[in-house]
Amino acid sequence: AALLTPSLFAKGKVVVANRASRDVSIIDVKTDEVTTIAMPDNGESMYVVHSPAMNRVFVGDRANSRVVVFDGADFSVESTVPAGNGVFHMWGSAAVSQLWVNNDIDNTITVIDTISLEVLATIPLPADLVAAGGKPHDVVLDQTAPDAFVTMLGISGANDYVIKYDANSFEETARAAVGQDPHVSLSRQGNLLYVACQNSNSVFVLNRDGLEAQAPIAVPAAHGAGMPLNGKVFYTTNIANGGTDGLVAIDTRTNTVIDSVDTPFPVPHNIALTPNGKKIYVTHSGGAADKVSIFEVEDDSGVPTPVGDVTVGVNPFGLAYVP
Repeated sequence: AALLTPSLFAKGKVVVANRASRDVSIIDVKTDEVTTIAMPDNGESMYVVHSPAMNRVFVGDRANSRVVVFDGADFSVESTVPAGNGVFHMWGSAAVSQLWVNNDIDNTITVIDTISLEVLATIPLPADLVAAGGKPHDVVLDQTAPDAFVTMLGISGANDYVIKYDANSFEETARAAVGQDPHVSLSRQGNLLYVACQNSNSVFVLNRDGLEAQAPIAVPAAHGAGMPLNGKVFYTTNIANGGTDGLVAIDTRTNTVIDSVDTPFPVPHNIALTPNGKKIYVTHSGGAADKVSIFEVEDDSGVPTPVGDVTVGVNPFGLAYVP
């Protein structure tokens, strides 16, 4: 497919955490050229969050139970912040200047001030769900309200859970049973939370206030979760189908599938988008995997078109757009 006008992608980077090679790849959005830098202290890079206030890039380090703080301009290491054991998904919010880090060995959440780099709280997960086998997994913060949404998976029975927290008091304010292996996304627009549930072949749709459920959307092996700033399309990955129908677009006005497209490699995992939603990057994970596939959205339909791929480090996991 022909590339879109380069001016649409004149600035910015996509930063990829490569779990197995323990490094970070930086993709220039305009040229798709790749630079890879090592994690300090042989850190196990997991997920990436950009914080605009100080132009910092946070990368979770599972091996060293911490978060590494990079300067977003030159990617020098600015600092490290301790977290819990089992660092996994994390998310940030400029509205409350917080980074939430899920620790799936300790069954806690570490909350970090993205400006002072202080640990504000270590939140234990609900005891009843932990007793049932639950572990924290994905997390997303509302940019328009002091709310955080954390998924718990591995719970005995048919359902996993989404837990809503107040980002000021760090108290649980609501919970909802959802499908199994849930990952979450939201936008500034509307009041819905999209929950991709891989092992239930569904995307659950919840009201963000009380987590009341709407009708789920059928998507095979729905896993990755991403949305452009305008909130018009929710993208998820079909992680288990070898790349066939690997990237799925859902219209958030009607909550119906717009289309699905093949990915050039298996195990399409996590998603990052440019702010205008015109370019989409997807990691392909696995023991020897080293690819990120690239898509463009050529019109208002939201349908992605594959335009290429780049080689990054081994087992690319989380990724994020950095201005």
